[in-house]
Amino acid sequence: MNSGKKVLYIYFFPSVCNDEKKEKGEVDELQIQKKGSFTKYFSSHWQLYLMMALPLSVLLIFSYGPMYGIILAFKNYKVSMGIWNSPWADHYGFNNFIRFFNNYNFKECLRNTLVVSIYSMVVSIPCSIFLAISLNYTKNVLFKKTAQLITYCPYFISTIVFVGIINIIMDNRTGVVGSILYNHFGINVLGSAGLFPSLYVWSGVWQGIGFGAIIYIAALAGVDMEQHEAAIIDGATLLQRIRFVDIPAIIPTVVIMMILNMGSLLNVGYEKVLAMQNQNNLAASEIITTYSYKVSLVSTFPDYPYSTAIGLFQSLVGLFLILAANKIANKVSGNGFM
Repeated sequence: MNSGKKVLYIYFFPSVCNDEKKEKGEVDELQIQKKGSFTKYFSSHWQLYLMMALPLSVLLIFSYGPMYGIILAFKNYKVSMGIWNSPWADHYGFNNFIRFFNNYNFKECLRNTLVVSIYSMVVSIPCSIFLAISLNYTKNVLFKKTAQLITYCPYFISTIVFVGIINIIMDNRTGVVGSILYNHFGINVLGSAGLFPSLYVWSGVWQGIGFGAIIYIAALAGVDMEQHEAAIIDGATLLQRIRFVDIPAIIPTVVIMMILNMGSLLNVGYEKVLAMQNQNNLAASEIITTYSYKVSLVSTFPDYPYSTAIGLFQSLVGLFLILAANKIANKVSGNGFM
């Protein structure tokens, strides 16, 4: 027995030593690989760099390249002198920003922009969540696919075509809905400044609710079914399962989407607003982006530094709102993304 034990120890220790040497050898080899030249690594993985080349090029050309033009916001731009040779604006380069803040349209444009943005955010996110939960609990596969197709389709309609559809439906003389509202209640939907935010937001819900629900449907698909089974065994109703199982599961996704939407609070797309705009609803439809578009491209004497300053102001406010919203989300629920 003793000799057997000695033999066991003799064979056991060498195996441990060999394993230790093997591990040490692997570590040494890994360190050697880390110390290897970049050229050798590139030659071994050139396919990955080739795949990265195109998106990086697009990012550099279309995202970082145009940042050169930001300097226009601080210049008194002269076309004949170019960007670099043009003189700096007054007030240490901030004259264009001061002009915008002192402009009589500033308060009105800022108010209209905030109303449209916050109204849209408050309405669109809950509607997308409601549609996602409804489709998630739909048992009939054919009905579910049909509903998804119907709600997705408006998203792929061109903005101008979509506004044309709104004008046809809401026209106070020939529109299916607009004529009834005008003849019976005296409401001119397209010409009412008070109704413009609601018309803009709810038409946007109609157009984007299906596409917006995709990310929430994906989040609901990741919910563990064992939680639903446990809730059913405990006697939970359908509404209780939605409240205590589904909604907590998608809260991180909702928080991230709200944080990202905060970045575009002042950057409302001007295409749809401009297409829906007329002289009757101008008091509610003139937002910062449409005002910037008019002074830079539509004006008889385009003021590019002024519009650049407005755009830079929007971007800086959006960056601040994203960071602030993320900080608040981290402290309240820990669901921030940074």
